[in-house]
Amino acid sequence: MHELAITQSLLSIALEHASRAGAKRITRINLVIGDISSIVDDCVQFYFDFISKGTIAEGATLSFKRVSPLFRCYACGEEFAKEADFTCPSCGALGGEVVAGREFFIESIEVET
Repeated sequence: MHELAITQSLLSIALEHASRAGAKRITRINLVIGDISSIVDDCVQFYFDFISKGTIAEGATLSFKRVSPLFRCYACGEEFAKEADFTCPSCGALGGEVVAGREFFIESIEVET
């Protein structure tokens, strides 16, 4: 259910930047979302369609680019994609720091002026 608050912030940011640019309409918002962020694309889209009604963002397309998780081994510093048991493929140590996969940001906004 946190997608509603996230989507409200997303819309607010997009409207603010579009206004600064003198845009008449927002046509597309390109988002980057990490796979382990727990953000569900369909929920964001649902809430966006609802809360953007009556704004210059109404009808805008949301584009979702997903980022796969990437970890850095605590023991050797090797970066690796998630293995089945979070074992470093280089040294065999268990676990690591998340270096990618938690993202959520607006990459770009396309507008009509």
